[in-house]
Amino acid sequence: MSAKKIVQDFYKSDALINSEIMKNYLHPEVLLDWNSSKGFLQLKYKDILDLTSQMERSYIRSKARVTHLFNDGNQVCVRYSHFIKTVENPREDMLLAHFQVIWELKDDKLYRGFQMSQFG
Repeated sequence: MSAKKIVQDFYKSDALINSEIMKNYLHPEVLLDWNSSKGFLQLKYKDILDLTSQMERSYIRSKARVTHLFNDGNQVCVRYSHFIKTVENPREDMLLAHFQVIWELKDDKLYRGFQMSQFG
């Protein structure tokens, strides 16, 4: 499967709010550098799964609306808006944030990520 297709499938899945699905996409040595409006984070495998578990408890649905998806070999750039439905308000899609990510894949898994986000 191509790197672009793997990343596309990742954002179409429930991986962002389901740690079991997330495990299928992450390389064991994954490292994500994340620049957000709240500062810089560097997340490893366990950190990403912990964050996913937190989101799993707070949100009942998650949808990434991808607007751009480009690749060059094993690197993929994706721009998307992340919408969620909360436990408290399950009928309304709420914009969580806008993201731009460059993923490098290794062994058909997300290996190295560079992400920027801004609250919606």
